[in-house]
Amino acid sequence: MGEQIRVLIVDDHPMARQGIREILKTDAVFNIVGEAQTGEEAIEFVAELMPDLILMDIHLPGMSGLEVTHLIKSHYPYVKIVVVTVSDDFTHLFEAIKSGAQGYLLKTVNNESWVNYLKAVARDQAPVSKRLAEQMLQEFTSHQERYEVEGDTLSNREREILTWVAQGYTNKDIAIGLEISEYTVKNHLKNLFQKLHLNNRVQLAKYAYEKGYVKGKK
Repeated sequence: MGEQIRVLIVDDHPMARQGIREILKTDAVFNIVGEAQTGEEAIEFVAELMPDLILMDIHLPGMSGLEVTHLIKSHYPYVKIVVVTVSDDFTHLFEAIKSGAQGYLLKTVNNESWVNYLKAVARDQAPVSKRLAEQMLQEFTSHQERYEVEGDTLSNREREILTWVAQGYTNKDIAIGLEISEYTVKNHLKNLFQKLHLNNRVQLAKYAYEKGYVKGKK
């Protein structure tokens, strides 16, 4: 990816921000455009700096990272937000996804994993984690009878790709499984984003489960 990824770091702990800076500086694709210590600062900086990616601490003084994520995404849906936390409490992480975040990183994960994951998020190529897919399935299966896919303009192939994405498969997995090229998968995903007015794979997965494209196990 030749174009730089403009990053805003949001964390109230100086040492945590320094650690994130050190990780991002290992790859020239990341351009740290600002750092915020509170949710209020983050909202101001987003309007001023227009970052591509925000690394959001889930525990902030005053407004929580979840609240800030929701507010930012409601005004700037294009911005990718990755929640960063020391806790692996998946309840909080799932709430972050529902608030609009594209993913999450544990502060204990190694540096290389950070870099690869954030690049994938910025490219809309980060797969939905299996754990998140399972949580979405549990969340929406009991409500599926309430949803009807109205005015469905998706092709059969697009429906197939939608269900694969929702289950956490990568573009390469989908290409192999459907015996098509990765380029074709990418183009179908572009069409899905445009048709459904969605911005990323997490939103596609949520849509698929809500609308009943992925059925719960009997």
